[in-house]
Amino acid sequence: MLHAGYERAPLPPVRQEPHSATPDASAEPPAKVKKKPADQRDPFLDNAKYLTILLVAVGHVWDPLRDDSRMAGALYFVLYAFHMPAFIIVSGYLSRSFEGKPRQIKRLVTGVLVPYLIFQTVYTFFMRWASDNPDREFHYQEPGFALWFLVALFLWRLTTPLWKSMRWPMPVALAVAVAAGVTPSISNDLNLMRVATFLPYFVLGLQLRPEHFQIVTRRRFRMLALPVFAGALLVAYWAVPRMSKGWFLHDKAAQDLGAPAWVGGVMTLATFGCGLVLTAAFLALVPRRHMWFTALGAGTLYAYLLHVYPIKVSREFEWYDMDWVDHPVSRVVITLMAVVMMTLLCTSPVRRVFRFAMEPKMEWFFRRDAGEQARAREKASAPPRTPARTDSAHVGAPAPAHAEPGAAAPDAAEYARSGSSYETGGSRRGGKHTR
Repeated sequence: MLHAGYERAPLPPVRQEPHSATPDASAEPPAKVKKKPADQRDPFLDNAKYLTILLVAVGHVWDPLRDDSRMAGALYFVLYAFHMPAFIIVSGYLSRSFEGKPRQIKRLVTGVLVPYLIFQTVYTFFMRWASDNPDREFHYQEPGFALWFLVALFLWRLTTPLWKSMRWPMPVALAVAVAAGVTPSISNDLNLMRVATFLPYFVLGLQLRPEHFQIVTRRRFRMLALPVFAGALLVAYWAVPRMSKGWFLHDKAAQDLGAPAWVGGVMTLATFGCGLVLTAAFLALVPRRHMWFTALGAGTLYAYLLHVYPIKVSREFEWYDMDWVDHPVSRVVITLMAVVMMTLLCTSPVRRVFRFAMEPKMEWFFRRDAGEQARAREKASAPPRTPARTDSAHVGAPAPAHAEPGAAAPDAAEYARSGSSYETGGSRRGGKHTR
C-alpha cells in the first residue's frame, strides 16, 4: 500500500531551447596554441644529442693523436671541456619527470642497468680476445672504458627525487664534486669519482626549463659562440704543456694528479664554469629545426655503447703506429671516419638489430601493475567509440576523455636511454620542451 507522503510530484515539461547561431557559452573555446602531440620529439634536443655523440667518438680517436701535436692537444682539451657536460646536462633535463614510480624504475632497469650488464659482459669477452688475455675476470663493479656513463646515469636518475626536493641542489652537488675531487681514497668501484664530479651537470639539467634553452639560441648568443670557442682554443693551446688532461676526465683526485687538495677544489669549480660556458656556446649553434640527422638523435645510446669496440680495436692492434697516421690530412680522415661510424650506429637498422640488448621488455621479470591490469580490462570491455554528434542537443557538452585513467605524461627519460638515451628513444615519446 502506497503512502501519500512519499508520492513524487510530476516533472514539469521539458522546455525546448531555441536554436542559436552562436555556440553555447559553456562550449570549450578553441585553443590558441597548438600543443605538440605526446609522441613528438623535440628536434633541438635530438640535434644536440646527435652532435654530442659525434664529439664523444671524435674525442676518443683524438686521444692517441694529441701527444704528437700541440694543436691536437688543444682541440682535445676544448672538446673534453664541454662534450660530456653537454651530454649530461641534456640527460638531466630529460630526467625531470622521474619520480621513482614503478613503471619508471622498470624502464630504468631495462633501459640502463640491463644494457650495462650485457655490454660489460660482452666487453670482457672482447678484451679477452683483443688483449690476448683469456683469464680476464668479470669486473661488474669496474665499468670498462666508456661504460661508466651507464652506471652514472643509473645512480643519478635514482637520486633525482632527492635533488628535486632540495632547496639548494646546485650548491650541494658542487660540494659533493669538490669533496670527491680531493679524496684520493675513493676506489674505482662503479667509477664513483666520475659519478660524483660530473654530478653537478646532471643536477643543473634537472633545474633547467624550456625558456633557458630558448635564451642560448637567441641571435646574439649565436654570434658569440664562435668567438668563445676561439678564445677557449687559445687558452687550451697555452695550457697543453702546463696541465694534465686528467682535470677534464674527472677520473682521479687532485693528489693523484700531483696537485695539492686546495688546487683540486679550485680546478673542480673552474672546469665546471668552463664546461658551462662552452656548453652554452655549443647549444647556441645547435639547429632548432628538423635536419637530415635529427632522427638519429634517437639512437645515440646505441652509438655510444657500440663504438667502444672499434675504438678499442684500433688501440689494441696499434693502428695509430702506422706511418700514414702522422700526416695532418690523415688526422682529418680519421676524424671523418669517426663521424661516419657514429652516424651509421645511430641509424634505425642498427637499432632494430640491437634493441633486444638495449631496450629489452622483460615482462617476465616484473610483476604487472594492478592499475595497469585494471585499465587493460576496462579498455577491452569498453564499447567501440562512435563519432561525436554535432546536433544542437550536444552543443556545449564536454568532450570525451581519450586518455586512459591514470595514464601519465610521456616520460622524458626515454630520451636518455634510447637517444641519449638521451638517452638517454625515434619519435615515440618524451623530449618535449613543454611538460
